[in-house]
Amino acid sequence: MFWRRKSNDGLPAEGDEAVGPLEPGSPGPESVEPDWQPEPADFDDPAVVLGSAPAGPDAAAAGLDPASGSMPDPPPVITSSGSLEAGVARSRGGFVARLRGLLGGSTTGGPSWEDVEETLIGGDVGASLAIEIVERARARHDPAGNLAAVQAELAALLVPRDEAWRPRPAVAGQPAVMLIVGVNGTGKTTTIGKLASRFRAEGLTVILAAGDTFRAAATEQLGIWASRSGTTMIAHAPGADPGAVVYDALDAAVARRVDLVIADTAGRLHTKVNLMDELAKVRRIIDKRLPGARPDVLFVLDATTGQNGLAQARAFNDATGLTGIVLTKLDSTAKGGIVFAIEAALGIPVRFVGVGEQVGDLLPFDPDAFVAALFAE
Repeated sequence: MFWRRKSNDGLPAEGDEAVGPLEPGSPGPESVEPDWQPEPADFDDPAVVLGSAPAGPDAAAAGLDPASGSMPDPPPVITSSGSLEAGVARSRGGFVARLRGLLGGSTTGGPSWEDVEETLIGGDVGASLAIEIVERARARHDPAGNLAAVQAELAALLVPRDEAWRPRPAVAGQPAVMLIVGVNGTGKTTTIGKLASRFRAEGLTVILAAGDTFRAAATEQLGIWASRSGTTMIAHAPGADPGAVVYDALDAAVARRVDLVIADTAGRLHTKVNLMDELAKVRRIIDKRLPGARPDVLFVLDATTGQNGLAQARAFNDATGLTGIVLTKLDSTAKGGIVFAIEAALGIPVRFVGVGEQVGDLLPFDPDAFVAALFAE
């Protein structure tokens, strides 16, 4: 269930009538003014209701006809066919198995620490970090053995975190806000759907903001997840200003006392400065609409991209101030060491890991369980 704003770019959205062309000076993906601030006139177009929404005074406050609303769908039932142990099976059988072969046995000359470094680098830990890990592991003289020393040094790289993390509003009466960022192809939109399903199952009310207005069918894909998870989605016409979509979603969440807003954003390469500037603009819009808000900015990273993913994370962190990582496709790589590289380099915790295709296969990240699963015999 979702709303879509009528088109303002001269082309009709599906099921809508065409309205006037885009007004001169309206921001787009390639021209972003860093000091842009939302104006009431930017949000005057009437919303078209394409799905159900709660009835009553909240619906009227959000600009909907109270008589046309209905109660949201029930929360989904979360099932999972995967587990963390199964999700890291390839990494456990890849670089960790090689570490075990190098360090687990006893030889007269001791382990080849250069081979250990190469193995860690091959597992996407990174060259400089691999050297540091080996130096510290050798200095430990761990009575449990060299493998245990390397395992302990890897575990020490992971950032301390709350045991039961969930998005929370910074100011009483405001919705919590999650901004989901990343490049195309990482599973960003699917991750949003899985997050929405998880938080709905936990009893939260959720609104999705379809801020990826540039990728073909992105809004439709998010709309499918909105229906599956029993959430409302706020959408504008294709090519619309993502900041306006997010602003409207925040308006609706405040009016309807929704617990959480999850905002999708356009997938972008970290080297595209103008698009990264636009992402920073969305952050300013959140600050403008919800003063004092501290949105969670989650970066969706495909685990199979390896060290290139670390470069992406650095750029997104500079633009938006990341607060967490969602690592997708962990079950598809034998190089799970990227988890250690990112947390050590940025000090940003991995919040969720994807270990399969089912809704319930996006798992909260437990550092101790992750390391234990990697090194399990």
